[in-house]
Amino acid sequence: MSDTSRSTAPSPGRGLYCNRTLNLRSIKVIGYDMDYTLVHYRVEDWERRAYRHIRKHLVEAGWPVADLVYDPELVVRGLVVDTERGNFLKVNRFGFVKTACHGTRPMSYAALRQHYVRTMIDLSDRRYRFLNTLFDLSEGCLYAQLVDRLDDGKLPAEAKGYLDLHRRVRANVDAAHTEGELKAEIINDPDRFVVLDEETPLALLDQKRAGKKLMLISNSEWPYTAAMMSYAFDRFLPAGMTWRELFELTVIAARKPSFFEGDAPLLKVVDDAGLLAPQVGPLEAHGCYFGGNAARIESHLGVSGDEILYLGDHMYGDVHVSKRVLLWRTGLVLRELEAELLAVEQGREDQLLIGTLMAEKEALERQQRELRLAQQRRKGGYGPAVTDSPGSISRQLGILRSELTALDERIAPIAVRAATLHNARWGLLMRAGNDKSLLASRIERDADVYTSRVSNLLLATPFAYLRPPRSSLPHDPVQRPAGGRS
Repeated sequence: MSDTSRSTAPSPGRGLYCNRTLNLRSIKVIGYDMDYTLVHYRVEDWERRAYRHIRKHLVEAGWPVADLVYDPELVVRGLVVDTERGNFLKVNRFGFVKTACHGTRPMSYAALRQHYVRTMIDLSDRRYRFLNTLFDLSEGCLYAQLVDRLDDGKLPAEAKGYLDLHRRVRANVDAAHTEGELKAEIINDPDRFVVLDEETPLALLDQKRAGKKLMLISNSEWPYTAAMMSYAFDRFLPAGMTWRELFELTVIAARKPSFFEGDAPLLKVVDDAGLLAPQVGPLEAHGCYFGGNAARIESHLGVSGDEILYLGDHMYGDVHVSKRVLLWRTGLVLRELEAELLAVEQGREDQLLIGTLMAEKEALERQQRELRLAQQRRKGGYGPAVTDSPGSISRQLGILRSELTALDERIAPIAVRAATLHNARWGLLMRAGNDKSLLASRIERDADVYTSRVSNLLLATPFAYLRPPRSSLPHDPVQRPAGGRS
């Protein structure tokens, strides 16, 4: 092993997690999104600025919202917004709502049951909006706060309900991005917003030198793409090399997800100012293009389907559509995974203790149900003979009830701590109670691999054969914590 090899295993937060076997040696092309994939941002700083730009549009329209401030803990990726009711929902893999807020206000268990006990959340229903990416956090925060103001009668009469309110927020989000003021601010002060990672360019260099063709497919426009990639990459590349030389081709303003399923024409970026011209003839090596579609790119590269691996941060626009339409291999970049797994590690002792206490509770519950059945059979005069007297059974049931109550009182505060790991309001991104969250199930379904950052591929190398762990089933043997009663 050479002196430059990284022989130590990565921390859990820097791991590469595999849902389906992926042989990187068989991958011929690796594509990347840019924002929150190749280029990472300081999330709170970026989203706070985005929030202010959205709020500014509302203030200019005469809405009394100038005093509102961005709360980074209010919403998280993977929530579902019920735009007809103004609710934010934490949903499990089966579509059942486990936790909810109306605006910023937590919903009681009774209110949650009233609205959603007979509802399975279906994301194909247009009333629901899934928060797919970190870019959705500022929008979600402001919408939640505006729901409160609408309920309190503090918004103009033109705000005609939760759905209309959401449409207005969305329109102002789009305006904040398309007008370019926000991105111009980031271009002018990248040190404030961008998190540099020198291992990402090295990982891509390894892939390129191993014979992979790399491509960049971003929804951002040329000036922003060029500025961010130059800032984040060029300083870490060999002398005289720029980020453009890493990529066989670059596509900007791709309009994902329609890029993966549409047939939009391709234009060529002909100069550093972003001047466009019709594309005629074969595509050029290291060329930069505007718009276009995935079918044209596959044809140019001479590859398709599972010969291509594409990584991005948007659960739907990057991962779901490229998988379902084109059968590309896919990877999700989930930056929050580092904090999530750190929180899991910090809560490990609580989880072990809950496991021990729950094993004790299950044993007591088994005794309780057996005694209740004996009581029922004795009273009904059927079944095997019951030797214990009615009084003895009642006394034993009373003792068990007391023991179960005491156990519940011990479990409750530990369970609350476990449920608020990572985020005090919503808990872990990948969990909804004891079950997988809707986000986790979508990752499992559509992402072949997921990881917190592209540079985590560095340790895997371009030659890795990635295998998923054996999946668990409810009937698999359970490893009880030491001390737990069977």
